[in-house]
Amino acid sequence: MDARKEGPPRKPCFSAQPHVVRWLSPFFLTCAVYFLLWIPEDQPSWVGALVKCMPILSLVVFLWTVPSGGGHHFLLQGALLCSAVGDACLIWPEGFLHGVAAFTLAHLLYLWAFGLTPLQPGLLLRIVLACILCYCLLLWHLPPNMVLPLMAYSLVLAAMLWRGLARGGSASWGALLFMLSDAVLAWNTFAQPLPHARLVIMTTYYAAQMLITLSVFQGPRLKST
Repeated sequence: MDARKEGPPRKPCFSAQPHVVRWLSPFFLTCAVYFLLWIPEDQPSWVGALVKCMPILSLVVFLWTVPSGGGHHFLLQGALLCSAVGDACLIWPEGFLHGVAAFTLAHLLYLWAFGLTPLQPGLLLRIVLACILCYCLLLWHLPPNMVLPLMAYSLVLAAMLWRGLARGGSASWGALLFMLSDAVLAWNTFAQPLPHARLVIMTTYYAAQMLITLSVFQGPRLKST
């Protein structure tokens, strides 16, 4: 018998985990360092890459400090490590496609971690239609070598959003913020510069990663009947 069907899902247990806030302190500290230093994007360096990646790496360490969530636990760690690689690659313009590949793998791991229960195919259809519309608006601004890689990435991102919303809780908010961060990044990079784009992108991105990480405390939802 599937253990997930034996009773109601676990609720997020932050109150039962008093050490959670304490062990998230490095994440908030490294985020503060990133925003305070605000290293110019036109000065790519390994120092800038490290400062950008430190909040994500601190979440990897955070997951080592909490009780194991089994496969979900390790899948989240793998996704965060892939995200850190993607962050580093995006520091350099010539590393953009490598960054896209790293984040594609990260979203596949998130997709795996979120699982397929409840399935909610109707939700997938609505998300795919919305993503196709957004991608078509962006398509006119993409260079030819970016069309297929970003199309593949968009489909994987849409699938991750589907599973995050279906899972609910912090995973759903994290997935939504990740989608928002990537949408602003894509439009700002390929269509037209947006005011305060970097601030919006990084704020929503770090928040998304933290919320998805906190889904380790969240039990799976019951299958819809």
